[in-house]
Amino acid sequence: MTTSDPYLARGPRVGIRHFTAADREEFTAAARQSARMHHPWLFPPAAVADYDAYLRRLQEPSREGLLICELAGGRIAGYVTINNIVHGAFRCGALGYGAFAHAAGRGLMGEGLRLVLHHAFERLGLHRLEVNVQPANERSIALVKRAGFRLEGFSPDFLFIDGAWRDHERWAITSEMLPDAEQASDEQV
Repeated sequence: MTTSDPYLARGPRVGIRHFTAADREEFTAAARQSARMHHPWLFPPAAVADYDAYLRRLQEPSREGLLICELAGGRIAGYVTINNIVHGAFRCGALGYGAFAHAAGRGLMGEGLRLVLHHAFERLGLHRLEVNVQPANERSIALVKRAGFRLEGFSPDFLFIDGAWRDHERWAITSEMLPDAEQASDEQV
């Protein structure tokens, strides 16, 4: 990777990079086109003003926002945010993520998530990442299972989403559970 390379890491088909202001039009257009697929699970910013506020929040020290982009053409396939990052003895963060409709079902999020996990554990120095998923969100649960997360519990009325408090399953992965980058590459073939 050269200093002019925007990607923090690359896989066979995707790279991960930070959000920028220049991404607002593409990101918000993809969010609008994906609204039906995302409902009722998540609501990424679909308007320019909302994107700008989201981008400002991602600059906070307790957050890391990463876009998953197709290497062929650079199109944004999805995103992963690491929220509530705590260092010290805890070294933990909570993931949020979403694929866009044009990339869904192509394995791009799985490849990108593996890159994000390596980034979080190796570059950010985290030890544990958690994901909270609504039990009926089968695609999201399948994604974290494939990435090596383990189910750790159930949280009733955990997050206020789409007008109601929603139950969530708690999934987590630690740095010891993650296959090394070479093994992960072999698994993608």
